[in-house]
Amino acid sequence: MGKLRAGVVTPLLAVAVLAASVAACGGGGSDATNAGASSGAAQPAEKIKLTVALFSDFHFAPIYEEFKKTHPNVEIVERRAQFNDHHKNLTTQLATGAGAADVEAVEAGYIAQFTPLADKFYDLNEYGLTKRQGDYLDWKWKQGLSPDGSKLLGLGTDVGGLAMCYRTDLFKKAGLPTDRAEVSQLWPTWEQYMEAGKKFVAAKVDGAKWFDGPGENFRAMVDQAPVGFYDQQNNLVAGTNPDVKKAFDLNAAMVQADESAKLAAFSPPWNTGLTKGSFATIICPAWKLGSIKDAAPTTSGKWDVAAVPGGGGGNQGGTHLMAPKQGKHPKEAAELIDLLTSKDNQLKLFTEAGALPSIPALYDDPTITGFKNPFFSDAPTGKIFTDAAKALKPQYVGPKAGDVLTTFGNALQRIEQGKQSPDEAWAQALKDLERIK
Repeated sequence: MGKLRAGVVTPLLAVAVLAASVAACGGGGSDATNAGASSGAAQPAEKIKLTVALFSDFHFAPIYEEFKKTHPNVEIVERRAQFNDHHKNLTTQLATGAGAADVEAVEAGYIAQFTPLADKFYDLNEYGLTKRQGDYLDWKWKQGLSPDGSKLLGLGTDVGGLAMCYRTDLFKKAGLPTDRAEVSQLWPTWEQYMEAGKKFVAAKVDGAKWFDGPGENFRAMVDQAPVGFYDQQNNLVAGTNPDVKKAFDLNAAMVQADESAKLAAFSPPWNTGLTKGSFATIICPAWKLGSIKDAAPTTSGKWDVAAVPGGGGGNQGGTHLMAPKQGKHPKEAAELIDLLTSKDNQLKLFTEAGALPSIPALYDDPTITGFKNPFFSDAPTGKIFTDAAKALKPQYVGPKAGDVLTTFGNALQRIEQGKQSPDEAWAQALKDLERIK
């Protein structure tokens, strides 16, 4: 559910998903939006349509049916676009005043681009959702606020604690260990991950490379750093941050070592590569488990989940749901957002789609802590990702972080395509950053 896609990655991600790939009780309910009911509210007999714009399958369909039980006059229409296209579309729609959905998903890499546009979105505080604050991770709640903190513009769905997914069948063919604990010991650092990749390449496993493409790994490395693309004063520091340069150089080196399958995450060739076994490892925020399962259902049992290189930590992706003022039914939109993000539904979406809740009380719920994912060789993903979430130290996300990530992703892609050397690609990336303000 939170994923930077299309060319770079994402998109969550994801969600993820980007992932992945949530009234009722414990923090969400149908009475949530009595406040403000007179503003744009439909009459009981009036038939209305709510549109929900997403950038992947968030597995919301059963929740829509739940919503319609208490809102029989509401039709819900979901539309999806590729990750980068979705966010570009929303930018255009807000600027032109037309085309935005009633409910829009905004991924973590873009949230700081939209929250300053507080006048373009309904304040969910006015529809009773202030009560949800106690549910959330403090940093996740604050991400959905206007810059001055006075307006609630979005409620969080999930967060993207990191792990590494790997193909046990391909590891076996390469003579590498397949036990998840032993695999985790292969790569305490990203440099050791690269060295393990060299062994995999040397084994010449037919049709397979070490990882899908460098964009996802680059993002994970940057996400683990204390400071990413921006400092907390919204200064763009990507070009001078040594952690960004280190992540770029290491991924460029892995590309030149022939470890990359040269597949952009979430593209059609990437989906095919998942099924064919075109790469042995893939950076896995929690939501991406659902993305892998959806894209390659025939690979069940061939995957497992190990620790992420670099000592853990880092958050990749995660999403907020927002209600643009172009929508004519803010009360119903707010009620739907409330239900989609409720404690019960965040719990369901973890077990069904791998979306790690942004409600910390659930991290001790035995439904999550004891959960083993059968698709991923019964890996204890509940414990893996809740441990990651508890250790997570969120990084400040600046207003154009998504565009910055795209810039570096494009630079790494030029290296993959043989169009530029690493030094040339980095130099062009710095020039391209000058246009991002």
